Amino acid sequence: MSKITLIGIDTAKTVFHLVGVDAHGHYVWRKQVNRSRLLSSLAQVECCEVVLEACGASHHWARRIQALGHTVRLIAPQHVKPYRRGQKNDYRDAEAIISAALSPGMHFVGVKRVEQQAEQALHRVRSRLMSHRNAAANELRGLLGEYGLVFARGMKPLREGARRFVETQEAQTLGLVELVNDVLEEIEVLQQRMDHYERLIEQRVQADEVSRQLREQLGGVGTLSASALRVKVADVRDYGNGRHFAAYLGLAPGHSGTGGKVSIGHIKRGHDRYLRQLLIHGARSALRHLGDKQDAQSRWLRGLLERRGFNIASVALAHKNARQAWAIMARAQ
Repeated sequence: MSKITLIGIDTAKTVFHLVGVDAHGHYVWRKQVNRSRLLSSLAQVECCEVVLEACGASHHWARRIQALGHTVRLIAPQHVKPYRRGQKNDYRDAEAIISAALSPGMHFVGVKRVEQQAEQALHRVRSRLMSHRNAAANELRGLLGEYGLVFARGMKPLREGARRFVETQEAQTLGLVELVNDVLEEIEVLQQRMDHYERLIEQRVQADEVSRQLREQLGGVGTLSASALRVKVADVRDYGNGRHFAAYLGLAPGHSGTGGKVSIGHIKRGHDRYLRQLLIHGARSALRHLGDKQDAQSRWLRGLLERRGFNIASVALAHKNARQAWAIMARAQ
């Protein structure tokens, strides 16, 4: 058998499919293994390049395979799909991974450190808690709206208004006191759990010099944004410059071109919506507190507000913060 130079792995929960090619791109090895035998099978192969899709548990497997001496690369699933030929099956998925890896100009995903993934997990759980809290609050607003009660935006007006309602004779007559109190208690518990995870994120930011620099040097970047930026990618230098990084985060408009004519569209729905939301909300907060500052950035933002309006200025500041964040993190690495 020819020497294997590249292996594509289609990962799954229990069964993994491996395909190997030689230096000429010929398929010379196929193997199906269960989860417990993956590493032992790869340990028997001479060190080469191993490619996986960047999906669930891929960073874990990448670290384990790197420990065997192999060079590991990850490819985003949306970049693999165009290379799959014929009917879909696991071996053809592995072949598609190889074809994508051999494609000139393919962008690979860096392998994250376990500490990065641990910090990212805090954001994931916090985001879920926030969604559940907002869902409970919106449900309560809808229920009380049926009785003519409308509250201002925000959690505080809702909590205060709901507590006033349960003290009324109407609430007691309708038997809604227990229901409203239960939903209020649910919202409070979710908020407390969110606060707990935010404190954990704060501790990690305080312990990391680069995260502190992001928070202190960039207007509109707070604790959550600094932490999320820091753990987003394994190495920001994988992106050629700050503009590429900002576009990767979804802060640049999409475009379409043909016949030499390029049309600029809107920001796409994809990318990391959580991090993009943090950056844009932070930029909005910075614009609201702009005041009469006379530094160069404040004058630029004030002019942008006059020319293009609040929303576009917010995205522009978020885009600029992403570019500057890339520079700070790239220097640190």
